[in-house]
Amino acid sequence: MAHEYKLRKIVEFAETDTAGIVHFSNYFRYMEMTEHAFFRSLGLSIHPRDPKSTIGWPRIDAHCEFLGPLRFEDEIEVHLQIRKKSKRSLVYQFNIRKISGDKNKAVARGSIAVVCVARDPLSGNMKAAEIPDAISNKLAVAPELQKSAS
Repeated sequence: MAHEYKLRKIVEFAETDTAGIVHFSNYFRYMEMTEHAFFRSLGLSIHPRDPKSTIGWPRIDAHCEFLGPLRFEDEIEVHLQIRKKSKRSLVYQFNIRKISGDKNKAVARGSIAVVCVARDPLSGNMKAAEIPDAISNKLAVAPELQKSAS
């Protein structure tokens, strides 16, 4: 069962503000981008294209602590770990590091909590649902985080 994933990317110019520093909102995009890549690595999708699929993953909590700036063309690594898993929700922990240049430096850490929901295809209403076995069976809490998940 998978419990972590690492994504590398180069900071794009459009992700920076007029001071040339990555805008804070992009750190949340980096975390979400890594979550999506993690699911794809398992043969899954956060938003399946199958019109019969009613499963969704709304965010119920998001947090980011900024430790240092990123700039255009910095190479970063976003490390996702599953911190908590219940029947209906997941909590991801993220560590973002700048890995280009002469330093391997932590620049942010955060978390995103998601809940599995089933959408009514007619009304569009969402209701919390158990994570389907086809997904749940592929996911585990990171071993080094299991004590904090209890």
